[in-house]
Amino acid sequence: MTPLLKIVTALLALALAAGIGLSIAVAGLYIHYAPTLPDADAVREVRLQTPLQVRSADGRLMGEFAEERRTPVPIDSIPQQVRDAFIAAEDERFYDHPGVDIVGLARAALNVVSTGGDRTQGGSTITMQLARNVFLTRDRTYERKLREIFLAIRMEQEMTKDEILELYLNKIYLGQRAYGIEAASRVYFGRSLDELELDEIATLAALPKAPSTTNPVTNAQRAEIRRNYVLRRMLETGAIDEEAFEAARARPVLSERHTAATDIDAHWVAEMARQMVVNLWGDEAYRRGLQVYTTIDSRQQEAANHALRQGLLEYDERHGFRGPELQMPAATFHDTEAREHALTAIGVHGRLLFPAVVLEHAEDGALRVDGGRIGEQVILPEDMEWADSPQFETGAVIRIRPHTDGRWRLAQKPEVTGAVIAQAPEDGAILALAGGFDFFDNRYDHTTQAQRQAGSAFKPLVYAMALREGQRPDGTVIDAPMVFDDPTLGAEWRPQNYTRRFHGETTLREALANSRNLASIRLLDALGTGNVHEQLERFGLELDTQPNNLSMVLGTGTLTPLQLNNAYGVFASGGQLNSPWIIARIETVDGEILYEAAAERACGAPCENPAGQDLPLVASGGPLQYTDPVPVLEPGVAWQMSDMLRSVITAGTGRRALELGRSDLAGKTGTTNSYRDAWFAGFNAELVATAWIGFDDNRELGRRESGGRAALPIWTHFMGSVLADRPERPVERPDDLVRVAILPNGHRAASADAPGARNHWLLPQQIPERGHAIPEDSNNGDSAQQPELVF
Repeated sequence: MTPLLKIVTALLALALAAGIGLSIAVAGLYIHYAPTLPDADAVREVRLQTPLQVRSADGRLMGEFAEERRTPVPIDSIPQQVRDAFIAAEDERFYDHPGVDIVGLARAALNVVSTGGDRTQGGSTITMQLARNVFLTRDRTYERKLREIFLAIRMEQEMTKDEILELYLNKIYLGQRAYGIEAASRVYFGRSLDELELDEIATLAALPKAPSTTNPVTNAQRAEIRRNYVLRRMLETGAIDEEAFEAARARPVLSERHTAATDIDAHWVAEMARQMVVNLWGDEAYRRGLQVYTTIDSRQQEAANHALRQGLLEYDERHGFRGPELQMPAATFHDTEAREHALTAIGVHGRLLFPAVVLEHAEDGALRVDGGRIGEQVILPEDMEWADSPQFETGAVIRIRPHTDGRWRLAQKPEVTGAVIAQAPEDGAILALAGGFDFFDNRYDHTTQAQRQAGSAFKPLVYAMALREGQRPDGTVIDAPMVFDDPTLGAEWRPQNYTRRFHGETTLREALANSRNLASIRLLDALGTGNVHEQLERFGLELDTQPNNLSMVLGTGTLTPLQLNNAYGVFASGGQLNSPWIIARIETVDGEILYEAAAERACGAPCENPAGQDLPLVASGGPLQYTDPVPVLEPGVAWQMSDMLRSVITAGTGRRALELGRSDLAGKTGTTNSYRDAWFAGFNAELVATAWIGFDDNRELGRRESGGRAALPIWTHFMGSVLADRPERPVERPDDLVRVAILPNGHRAASADAPGARNHWLLPQQIPERGHAIPEDSNNGDSAQQPELVF
């Protein structure tokens, strides 16, 4: 044997021995680690975290909350180009290796040697990444790497390549709390996978390596560099051709964070429900797939949104145009894609007000604008008249909104805000809640958080106390100037009527219908402020927010729209006080009921033992949880108040509601001092609703912006939409009322046919003594000598 042959033989023997030794060592390591590795079947059974979902009563999605956003998709539904992009970027030989890519590991090992031990380059395959992400830690240790390799090999032996790829693409973390490619597609681009362009697919495939630093939302420049690398790899692997590569690389990175799509816009309600559920189960609520069904009626909710936004825009137009939102930089304006990206970043406000940049203000007054994704539009002069002939420079960014006949109208983001709240009188369930113009612009919920003065909308609560004390709707009170020396109000107080006029002797019905302040103050004075103040709890109000003086009847205390609406619910329900509530039931993803309100609309009648009745959703009697109704007013008093409040609409400050053509509606306007708040609260037997409008900084709304002008149109818009196809349902007259004939002098007539007698429905304590009819031409003396209140 020649020396050279001896050397070759020796080297081969050494290599063989080393190979055998290495194999024995690897086998030994595998035997050591195998018992601690999970079965491949366990990988298949890993439960994807299912988000907390909040739904309307009819099951429509209102909100989705999760620590992780996932939308699993089967491999057959994943576009081939998406698969190609991830394979090109992460594991070119995915379909050829047994779970471990020797070439990749060797390259990683050489990198460790060349960098003096720094592990700056990985050799992980897609299978190894899946093994690590599901079962292992991300610690950068050699032991963890060995476990990763062994688990990857086991997975490859027991699963198909497509099963591995499907799990990987559905589990991989891609930033912005998005797990899996479908969730990431919706987060970054607001569209499904099958709607993405090549450059967007490459942007997603660029994320697994460093989802925080290559995130297109937070770092578009780094994202573009990595995206172009993925496109280059796709070209090199033959997944795309040169033309597609160049076209995709030339496109800018356009991405923004999109929220989960919902069926209806009820974000304030969804947020309330989220807080309540998280208070109960903590962060686990985000992972259990809980389905929270609320009391919200989806049709009424959309009507509330539309009515409130329309009313705020109408108010805003009455007070003039404030000018463009901003001026777009020239470089952005002249780059079509950059212009679209800028408009997208500005965003739609309240799902209604679209940003647009002015392209040309023509001599005929028409305005040509670019609305980005809604394309170019022309705003006609008549759709800008409210702005008093504005002049726009090219590049000015304005707002436009859909108008009639496919036209668009000049608009602006309203500075004023408002609220609409609606409940079911029979049990207090919240059926619609709009807390402002746009939840994502101002998350403050004006229905439950805004403590505002109610103005004259508070008066019915005092009038109800008068009826309980034995006074009648046709009883009289003097409406005349008055001066009070009340230490709690200041040295001297001279209240005025809204009209600055006085009407002398007037009935309680007329005083309430026409919102006469002086008559109402005299009424409260006769009842006693302390007596009325302590009874406000009958309407669910907090006493410490209401003044214990004569200004109380003018609504100078504070309450929320929900509190006022719930108080009016006492009249609509026949005298019972309900707790406003919003969660009907909570189910697991498998349909197991964890909580169910003890109300007919939640569990059906009878509610003998509702599931989870002992579950402490919130403290007993706490906010927005169902409790049994409590009788607080005589049914007859509640009916009399509803009858008097119908007069507000038929002959008083709420006449605008007559346009609905219904006779079953009752309600009251409210306007505070200096026009800072405008209200309308009203009801029938089916629905009680309140509309409020005002500024967050409490500045004045403007002259003549009363409840009848600013808030009532919102209320009529809402009620008209909701009740359009429903029969009339007036509050039913109860059995505790007696039909009594009353003479003009206030006495009870001897018979129903007595001259001048009129029939009234009265409570026993309201029935006056019998008297004699007074001839019409008789004179009983100076009216000033008559008592202010006649029983």
